Amino acid sequence: MKLICSKSNLLKGVNIVSKAVPSKTTMSILECILIDASTNEIKLTANDMELGIETKIEGEIEQKGIVAVDAKVFAEIVRKLPDNVITIESNSNYQISITCEKANFHISGKSGEDFSYLPYIEKNDFLCISQFTLKELIRQTIFSIADNDNNKLMTGELFEVHDSELKVVSLDGHRISIRKVELKESYPDRKVVVPGKSLQEISKILSGEVEDEVHIFFTGNHIVFEFDTTTVVSRLIEGEYFKINQMLSNDYETKFFINKKEFLSCIDRATLLVKEGDKKPIIFHVTDSNMEIKINSQLGSMKEDIDIEKEGKDIMIGFNPKFLIDALRVIDDENITIYMVNPKAPCYIRDEEEKYIYLILPVNFNAAAV
Repeated sequence: MKLICSKSNLLKGVNIVSKAVPSKTTMSILECILIDASTNEIKLTANDMELGIETKIEGEIEQKGIVAVDAKVFAEIVRKLPDNVITIESNSNYQISITCEKANFHISGKSGEDFSYLPYIEKNDFLCISQFTLKELIRQTIFSIADNDNNKLMTGELFEVHDSELKVVSLDGHRISIRKVELKESYPDRKVVVPGKSLQEISKILSGEVEDEVHIFFTGNHIVFEFDTTTVVSRLIEGEYFKINQMLSNDYETKFFINKKEFLSCIDRATLLVKEGDKKPIIFHVTDSNMEIKINSQLGSMKEDIDIEKEGKDIMIGFNPKFLIDALRVIDDENITIYMVNPKAPCYIRDEEEKYIYLILPVNFNAAAV
């Protein structure tokens, strides 16, 4: 095999596929990137058996061939080569030569035949969405997946398609994040759970441009994202997702409107007195046109008033400030509406059309100490 391409093209491709190289594995071939120049295009592929990424790069193929190369070593070499044209050659013993200007590296590769190719997916059932929308959906929900494997379903996100609506849901036992977007056309109903890790990596690769589209394909065990010159295949999480509608309620005893930026800044200030790992709640005392925000910790105390418009009962309720900050940071509305029932029931942040819903469970606190 012999191919020639620019450093910028090669590095971009290597950076994209490296996201599917496992950090730990017992199969050494999975630590490789496959360089496939066996047809008339150059393809780079990495696959950790859960997530597989393939991308095409521009370049010139002087001699067709295929070889697997250690991802970490190859990426570092490419990164540190001069910004010029790179020539990659491999012989029948899978010895690889990488040349750029006066630099010449020789490294050992592996047979491409041993590589775990991406699974073949029949691409007849798909939906279309803009890269910007998908990137936003992931950003606005990914923070509330669970970070441990105690319940596998909680480490993923529900993608639910109904008619022309796509709903994305994540939860971790303390909060639920829901985002809904209108698609350009109607599609068959679908419900799949996509691993959070896969979505995080996809989000990093997406350009985020409104004009650029993503085609999403579904099969029984996989979901495929195709965009630009890249294909991402992720294994789905098996099992039936939680019955979200049974967890949600439209009942409330207290409803108030508040400026989001002001509210977020206030909570942010309060967390200056919370050490990492400290589970001190932030306390809200909601009265007619005012909400008093308080926090007490080993470092000190803080109290601040914020103007609100309230309907319903007064309430005193405590929350983990991080959960509120996570939700508020991804809401773009200038003013938000918050619904509460009582100090033991979840609070809801949602808009009129329910394009977003953030449910957050309160925490217990000692009212006498407040």
